[in-house]
Amino acid sequence: MAAPHAVVGVEQGSRETGLTLPDSSTGDVKRPQFGTRFLTDPRQVFQHNAWDNVEWTEDQEAAAKKKVLENSQPLPPEKQEEYDSRANEYWNGFYTIHENRFFKDRHWLFTEFPELAPQCSLNHEGSGTDDGRQDSPDQEQSREISDGDFPGSSATYRILEVGCGVGNTVFPILKTNNDPGLFVYCCDFSSTAVELVKTNPEYDPGRCFAFVHDLSDVEANYPVPDGTLDVIVLIFVLSALHPDKMQASISRLARLLKPGGVMLLRDYGRYDMAQLRFKKGRCLSENFYVRGDGTRVYFFTQDELHELFAEAGLEKVQNMVDRRLQVNRGKQLTMYRVWIQCKYRKALVQPPETQD
Repeated sequence: MAAPHAVVGVEQGSRETGLTLPDSSTGDVKRPQFGTRFLTDPRQVFQHNAWDNVEWTEDQEAAAKKKVLENSQPLPPEKQEEYDSRANEYWNGFYTIHENRFFKDRHWLFTEFPELAPQCSLNHEGSGTDDGRQDSPDQEQSREISDGDFPGSSATYRILEVGCGVGNTVFPILKTNNDPGLFVYCCDFSSTAVELVKTNPEYDPGRCFAFVHDLSDVEANYPVPDGTLDVIVLIFVLSALHPDKMQASISRLARLLKPGGVMLLRDYGRYDMAQLRFKKGRCLSENFYVRGDGTRVYFFTQDELHELFAEAGLEKVQNMVDRRLQVNRGKQLTMYRVWIQCKYRKALVQPPETQD
């Protein structure tokens, strides 16, 4: 496999779409999700900017594993502690430099995650869930909780995005979802990023509430009670946490969901080009790295993410790998991207040991 070429940054502003591949934890079969452009003749690779559902050869996989192993010598503990304790400083620095020029709007959002803008015919005012099932006693209780005094307390459909950055998911949701009962919460570790969201002309305090929050601090309060959110979105954010803090963070978020609510995730997959481009001296621990700007990133497998969500008491709806071949036609370069996309749902009726 040709050595992947680096694309500078966190998400690269690239078009992120794909197909469902077999889920290693459940044995799901392939089924179309979005992409329809397939490379059948390698000689035509530079005719388009990207190809969908690119299968790797055994040689490619072996080469990727070898490269990761070569660059997996962890940094000394004191350096790792420095990057952990100064994480907020590094992310504030990132957004101070890039402001809102770095990320592009995610045009794939509503194709991959229709839960962010359900069709107008669906009723979110309490007569049923978004798939037509009747409310459970837990949902009746969640509506009673939602009568309290908090931002969006009168809303009938609540979405939280964790790690909102400068709003490249939040603002498309507000534009696309015209449900009068919608309220969107968004938070980020970086106070600089949150301030950029609040000063955006499209920020509407009547429909949105932005706040600073550390996802890894499970003792910190959210501005909504438990059991009141319909959707939680994590897009290229969980990977920025220290691996030791991921489980507690996901479990804390799961408590915020209503019964029947969903958690949506898209993040970096194992052997993505961004992982293979790291040089020696950038590894913090296995599959966990620090970038040149001090921000950190982890590269997941499907099974790792499944275990995190299942341990939090959520049920699998989707767990897929999106493999894409991106092409720089001008420089005749090929770049292999690997992302993982997940949807996990909170059960309508909670097991007795988890009910309050």
